[in-house]
Amino acid sequence: MSGAFLVFNLIISIAIMIALILVPKFNPALSLVIASIYMGVTCGLGFVNSIETIGTGFGNMMAGIGLPIGFGVILGQLMSDTGAAKVIARTIVHAVPNKYVLYAVAAAGFILAIPVFFDVTFIILIPIGVAVAREVNKPLAYVVGALTIGDGIAQTLVPPTPNPLAAPGILNFDLGTMVIMGLIIGAIATLISVFVYTKIQDRGIFNEEKDVNKDAEIYVEEDLDELQKVPGFFVSLLPILIPVFCILIGTGASAISENVPWIAQFFGNKIVAIMLGTLCAYLIGYKYLGKNKVENSANEALKQAGVVLLITGAGGSFGAVIAATDIGNALVSTLNINSGSVLKVLFLAYFIGCIFRIAQGSGTVAGITAMTIMATIAPSVSIHPVYIALAALAGGISVGHVNDSGFWVVSNLSGFNVKGGLKTYTLAQIIMSISIMSLTVIFALILPGAIG
Repeated sequence: MSGAFLVFNLIISIAIMIALILVPKFNPALSLVIASIYMGVTCGLGFVNSIETIGTGFGNMMAGIGLPIGFGVILGQLMSDTGAAKVIARTIVHAVPNKYVLYAVAAAGFILAIPVFFDVTFIILIPIGVAVAREVNKPLAYVVGALTIGDGIAQTLVPPTPNPLAAPGILNFDLGTMVIMGLIIGAIATLISVFVYTKIQDRGIFNEEKDVNKDAEIYVEEDLDELQKVPGFFVSLLPILIPVFCILIGTGASAISENVPWIAQFFGNKIVAIMLGTLCAYLIGYKYLGKNKVENSANEALKQAGVVLLITGAGGSFGAVIAATDIGNALVSTLNINSGSVLKVLFLAYFIGCIFRIAQGSGTVAGITAMTIMATIAPSVSIHPVYIALAALAGGISVGHVNDSGFWVVSNLSGFNVKGGLKTYTLAQIIMSISIMSLTVIFALILPGAIG
């Protein structure tokens, strides 16, 4: 089968996937599987082999990240319900002078979004954001953008959220490298994005009269101490710090020795690392919530985890079919990509992520699909695959607008209308995306072997 025909079928399968998500409003997981069947059958795998490949791909993806995602969701929910997340946020925001408060808000969002989903993090932080905006006498648009930037970048680049957690398995590199590069590029991109976003808002693009929903009820900050007994700042951070520390121990041991001690392998394993963070969150929950409320919190978390696991696993199915069709060699040949085509590969990954993000809204689907397609090309490129992951993820976060659930969460909780959401959430996401991509290109050219 010719390379051009394989590439044509890939384009058609992507079109089918997007059309099914947009028109009959199918769940992305169902759309991914249908597109995978088309891809497999038309590329010569046959009906039976295509279905078997889809099942194998789903299973392999879940074997790698199913438990870590589930544990991570429980961890995040417990941090939210115990008040630990809000303790971290308030401590960081109130620890800096007013002129740096927007960076502190973004930093709080960045730290909390490592274990907690975007929507939940924003819900936790927006009451604090409203109070901060009043305190520094700035329009709420400034704080909303800073929250979106910190929250969105960590969600996109730092495990254990689904996309960065799946990246090492899809592109075949170490999870510790994803943690290190996600934290470094994420932190720098956050600072740059907040600076650029603030300068744009300083030009007066947000209009309080036209961009605010006058009937909206704005959240106000509650006094945690009056609501419940809450953990201290360091204790609140432990469920985040423990998994990161364990993963980095494993990565560090691998870097300095070929014979990695079993204890480093064990604690550096992503399942064990995130499980330990979750157990820590449970212990905190038992003290500050009680056994029954902890159980209810964990059960609530698993409701969220189901959808994420289904979509992520279906992405693995699509990837398995693509790998089985050997489309990687076809893409390399058709696009004239060789080991020196670093920029071409990175921008291709970014562009694919952008298409999916703009067309169907879900950053999870956009990132997973872009990385899956690029996985067939990555071995032929002379840079560390983490950069291909970062480029794909940058594209997957690029333009969040009205078909993105996050757009409505941010707009509604902030009291903005559609225009207000576009001038804050969408603008912030575009700036984030460009910042991440620019840093990825710079790091890939200067340090092609990555860190970790």
